[in-house]
Amino acid sequence: MIVNEADRFNINHPALCECLRWKGMFIGVPHDPSVPPANDGHFWCVYTQTCLGPDGNLAEPGECSSEDRACYGKGHV
Repeated sequence: MIVNEADRFNINHPALCECLRWKGMFIGVPHDPSVPPANDGHFWCVYTQTCLGPDGNLAEPGECSSEDRACYGKGHV
C-alpha cells in the first residue's frame, strides 16, 4: 500500500501510538505561524530508542497509527 507523505508524517492522527516520539514533542514554546515547520521526519520508538519499533518496522506516524500493529502501545511484540 502506498501512503502519501502527508499521511506518512501526520503527527495529529487520532490513533497515533503513545510510544512514538519526535523532536517537536520536547519544544516547549507556543506555536508561531510565522516560523516554518521543521517537519524533519525524525521519529523514534520510546522502547527501542531507534527509528524501528520493537516489531522491526519503521517508527513513524504512518506506521504507528494502526492498532493492528503487533507492538501498538505495548513496546514489545
